[in-house]
Amino acid sequence: MSDLVLIVEDEQKLAELLADYFIAAQYQCHCLYSGGKVVDWVKHNHPDIILLDIMLPEKDGMQLCREIRQLSQVPIIMVTAKVEEVDKLLGLELGADDYICKPFSPREVVARVKAVLRRTQHGGQNQPVASTGIFLDKARNEVSYQGNTLALTAVEFNLLAPLVSEPGRIYSRAQLMDTMYCDSRVVSDRTIDSHIKKLRKKIAQICPEQELIQSVYGLGYRLILD
Repeated sequence: MSDLVLIVEDEQKLAELLADYFIAAQYQCHCLYSGGKVVDWVKHNHPDIILLDIMLPEKDGMQLCREIRQLSQVPIIMVTAKVEEVDKLLGLELGADDYICKPFSPREVVARVKAVLRRTQHGGQNQPVASTGIFLDKARNEVSYQGNTLALTAVEFNLLAPLVSEPGRIYSRAQLMDTMYCDSRVVSDRTIDSHIKKLRKKIAQICPEQELIQSVYGLGYRLILD
């Protein structure tokens, strides 16, 4: 069965145009035009990816992203037409996997969805990889430590993977940026630091006694295991 794309967009003609492109690309598609029923729909229908506009009636996309992340790690691509929102989205503090700015080409949107699904479903190794007590499962975007398992977004997983693969090695922000995204985008150092901060907070849930990701002043980050 083909992947199910949920499009949440209040411009109905735009949503239907995108749906036509996804259907032509062999995806299933469903559109919602306001934010009020999105969380319930996700709970009951389990989409494979969500294209989520920020400016929505009833409930905005940022609030929806937070609520969806409480119940699911489904990939989310945020959509914005407001330049001032881009900094927030670059940090992806909400747990989103990617962002797209309007205006855009429908073909570009389909390509970005394919890229995110590739990373989250099929990218990298499908078998779990263990390294010094940390267990990474790319197929599920999960990290386990001392028997405790934690779900990550695709970006968080791609950020953590190189650090785990070579504990003690210092990775510059530029090197980490290359592993996080597949489209060669350039983001600021502040964006990398924002991702690290969020990743540390998540990892603290399964390893509260030790901060595994260490900052190295002026150089970058490394993973330290006692």
